[in-house]
Amino acid sequence: MADQRNTPLVVDGITFQYRARPDPALRDVSFELRQGELLLVAGTSGCGKTTLIRCINGLIPHSYKGELKGRVLVHGQEASQMPLSRLSQQVGTVLQDPERQILGAHVFTEVAFGLENLALPREEIRQRVDETLDYLGISHLRDRETFYLSGGEKQKVSLAGVLAMRPDILLLDEPLASLDPASAQEAMQLFRRLANEGISILLVEHRVEDVLNVHPDRVLFMADGKITYAGPVDGLTEVVDYRQVKLPAPAVIERAADVSFRVVEPAIKPNGRERLVTFQDVSFAYANGPQVIQDVDLTIRQGDIAAILGPNGAGKTTLIKHAIGLLKPKLGSVLIEGRDTRRLSVAEIAHTLGYVFQSPSHMLYAPTVREELAFGPENLGFDEEAVEEGVEEAIDSLNIRGLEDYPPLSLSFGQQKRVSIGAILAMRSRILVMDEPTAGQDYWNYMAFMDSILQTPGFSAVLFITHDLDLAVCYANRVILMHEGRIAGDGAPYEVLSDFDLLERCRLVPTSLLKANLEYLPQTGHFMSAEELAQVIHRRRGGGASGENDAEEAQQPHR
Repeated sequence: MADQRNTPLVVDGITFQYRARPDPALRDVSFELRQGELLLVAGTSGCGKTTLIRCINGLIPHSYKGELKGRVLVHGQEASQMPLSRLSQQVGTVLQDPERQILGAHVFTEVAFGLENLALPREEIRQRVDETLDYLGISHLRDRETFYLSGGEKQKVSLAGVLAMRPDILLLDEPLASLDPASAQEAMQLFRRLANEGISILLVEHRVEDVLNVHPDRVLFMADGKITYAGPVDGLTEVVDYRQVKLPAPAVIERAADVSFRVVEPAIKPNGRERLVTFQDVSFAYANGPQVIQDVDLTIRQGDIAAILGPNGAGKTTLIKHAIGLLKPKLGSVLIEGRDTRRLSVAEIAHTLGYVFQSPSHMLYAPTVREELAFGPENLGFDEEAVEEGVEEAIDSLNIRGLEDYPPLSLSFGQQKRVSIGAILAMRSRILVMDEPTAGQDYWNYMAFMDSILQTPGFSAVLFITHDLDLAVCYANRVILMHEGRIAGDGAPYEVLSDFDLLERCRLVPTSLLKANLEYLPQTGHFMSAEELAQVIHRRRGGGASGENDAEEAQQPHR
């Protein structure tokens, strides 16, 4: 290794096992982070990426207990021996879930929090806060209440609070998870600029395609707590299974041409008639603030698999909270199967609509995963056999077998997300509503659980709010675009998502998968996953078996 005193970060043979877990979360992990380097860390959900960050920022061993071996050196000093107050001035961390990081009631006080704990003069604090907000382009949020910010806005405010401390090492744990595509692009450009200015950045991210656009200096790939690849970015696509990490569509299409899989047909069948949820001229504002949703007329029908897309702060989550009765419209009305939500309790609505929150910490509380999954059906009055059946179905569908006896909040963010979805899946509500279901998920897990959900009998409709355009491409039969609280587009995916001017207005960035689908749309007639496209392209070139044979030889479930 290089001179450890001149290297900002050295991780030397780190192995860590949590007290409550039978196996190590990290196994003999070693690498360096150089000054001004942007290092991408990718890997499957639960592979140890967040644990690695906790070892670097001192939360292990100070807050999370277990058996730790090896060393983390920050500018030559052992991190585990440094008080957190001093370490945090050199190592800044942006958490995966901004809800866990934000403490202040207003944006200004949130960004100032760390500076106040350093006992800096008031004028310097004010100057640093304003400079940081301006640097990130969020000065307009300065006096806003943090409670009313969107998930993406909260993520930007969390970053501002860290940057105001002026660390020279920045740890970013899934920083793009809550950001709309345009904001994610801007964030990545910002991270590249920070690295060019000399800050050393370790970036954990599942949205690999977005990161590749700013040319990270190196990449580490982790699996089962170990580094399985460390090297230049170009080598990643050659050594990593495309089902473990979401790669650009051309790379997947090239590698999946000879892979057999079965096409998953959704159990949800549209009839085009039955109205499940109806918004009638709905408008809403929080407290004395501006209108968050305006003049919304929208009907969700039997068979809809609808992706709700739009920029941060467009009103997507507010719209859904009206459907589940957490909010009541200031103007207009919302009907659930013909009944006004003003006359229904949240519990009554839950029989029809099950809602998965964007942040798992808003949902999870039970001592074990199994108890978490059983809570909803038990409170809806299911008998013991039905509760157990729903719990087992959720465990298998969400790939959380083996985690049943763990506390949900001790799991990785991606695993917590799957547990929160499973808790609603076990309730067997007629309509499943998910807010950012793929946040923190590796490619295989989010494709597998979406396939499982859509094959589950009993759902009449599925709605999902997402910033992941490819999720809409692969799974939605309807796309609803929101912009500034209004419905800006509504229709079949190939109709709505082919309007690039509309996408730009809604801060959506066409992905390589969307572009590939539009190119082959005359041949396919509908949107497909990259794997399905690979088969179509391969057969057109005269190299493959029929779709029927592909289905019979299936090993990997995809739609």
